[in-house]
Amino acid sequence: MAADEAGAEGVPASRGKVTITEIARQAGVSVPTVSRVVNGRSDVSPRTRARVEDLLLRHGYRKRAHASGSGAALLDLVFNDLDSPWAVEILRGVEEVAHAAGIGTVVSAIHGRSGDAREWMRNLRARASDGVILVTSALEPLLHEELRALGVPLVVVDPAGSPALDVPTIGAANWSGGLAATEHLLSLGHRRIGLIAGPPRLLCSRARLDGYRAALEGAGIAPDGSLVVPGDFHPESGFTGCNALLALPEPPTALFAASDQMALGAIEALRRRGLRVPEDLSVVGFDDLPEVRWSAPPLTTVRQPLADMGKLAVRTVLRLARGEQPDSPRVELGTELVVRSSTAPPAP
Repeated sequence: MAADEAGAEGVPASRGKVTITEIARQAGVSVPTVSRVVNGRSDVSPRTRARVEDLLLRHGYRKRAHASGSGAALLDLVFNDLDSPWAVEILRGVEEVAHAAGIGTVVSAIHGRSGDAREWMRNLRARASDGVILVTSALEPLLHEELRALGVPLVVVDPAGSPALDVPTIGAANWSGGLAATEHLLSLGHRRIGLIAGPPRLLCSRARLDGYRAALEGAGIAPDGSLVVPGDFHPESGFTGCNALLALPEPPTALFAASDQMALGAIEALRRRGLRVPEDLSVVGFDDLPEVRWSAPPLTTVRQPLADMGKLAVRTVLRLARGEQPDSPRVELGTELVVRSSTAPPAP
């Protein structure tokens, strides 16, 4: 083992082509052992695996050589979680373009836990993925450096925070969407408009909140902090947030929920209180998920082009895999207010 250890010491980082035979020589192991590590086999000791993986990473070893012109055969699509129809819409767009290009897609959820992210990174190295699309997640700097060292293209959809300058991002016009939702309610005559906000760590949440505030200020209404309650984009927080707003001494006459799922939770809270939408409270959502057209009543919402964001993410990764640069490193697709039956002028 001592000889093996010495074989892995002092190896300079390399970005040139390297063979499995050379990796085996430097690690002090056999070629079949390196092959087992590259292919994700389990019959390798943890110590040997770690040594070989370190060399593979430092040399930027890539498993797959592509004959097609796409520059990619396998993409990783990584969500923070998958328990939302919002994620399904992104996935639908990714799969449509990837399938047409003959590219496989591996879908993962890392749940914001560093352990899950590291496990995903180990799996990615083993399957030699050709590109990564990261959705509403923050990648640890160390893992980002590993992707860069491996030469794996990365695109971030709806970034959670400010990504590295060299990482292309694709998002939606969240500020103008928040502005349009609030201006719609103002145009109906509402002056006390509540907001169930998204997680403050997310850029999209902060942009929607800023759009809401800008619309109020544009109408000469000072934003009231008591009318803004926290949410997490899931129905339960919409239910809780709506109840909190209704408990105010002077409740709002209209509500902007920063996601459709929270808007549906708010409508359920109103139903349980015997209140009607929009007669007692107008409700606007954000996303335009397929099911909100069939809610009772159909939901007025801000449509963001989720499937189109997924499609553009794949096209951007493929360009990077071919050695090309995207036309713009920061892309925001437009949002659109869709008016249905959940909004009306305030009751007298």
